[in-house]
Amino acid sequence: MNYADIKKVDVANGPGVRVSLFVSGCTHRCEACFNPEAWDFDFGAPFGEAEIEKILALLAPDHIRGLSLLGGEPFEPANQGPVLELVRRVRETLPQKTIWCYSGYLFEELAGGKVGDHSRALLEGLDVLVDGPFILAKKDLGLRFRGSNNQRIIDVPASLQAGAVRLAEEYMK
Repeated sequence: MNYADIKKVDVANGPGVRVSLFVSGCTHRCEACFNPEAWDFDFGAPFGEAEIEKILALLAPDHIRGLSLLGGEPFEPANQGPVLELVRRVRETLPQKTIWCYSGYLFEELAGGKVGDHSRALLEGLDVLVDGPFILAKKDLGLRFRGSNNQRIIDVPASLQAGAVRLAEEYMK
């Protein structure tokens, strides 16, 4: 997997001060995507152990609330293995940090294991999933943490436990 960027300080893609990983590769190709250069799976640099260690170090300070995963598409089958390894390492090393992920896939597809080999396992490591493709006709600049009003901010643990989507209502306002 390649990655487009690691942002040391991000306040736009989840609550509080966060570290964000922008992976490369996306087959959704949403119209008016904010990051079209990351559609290319070869864009950026290779992601490996050094990048995982860098992210863990960036996450360590108390003022950093968590990690946000964006793209590209973190749930693309080709990206799932490396993203899952990162999520597992964050959970082992810094369990107090929250993990948010943005995906053009729907929660139901991911929870049902319909996207790649690791979608369910990766989903189980998340706190919040912002799901659904960006749809230009549904763009709403007044929304927090999402670009179009079809996208949902999902409480992943509650949704997995219930077997149905449970919105993270505090972020949907």
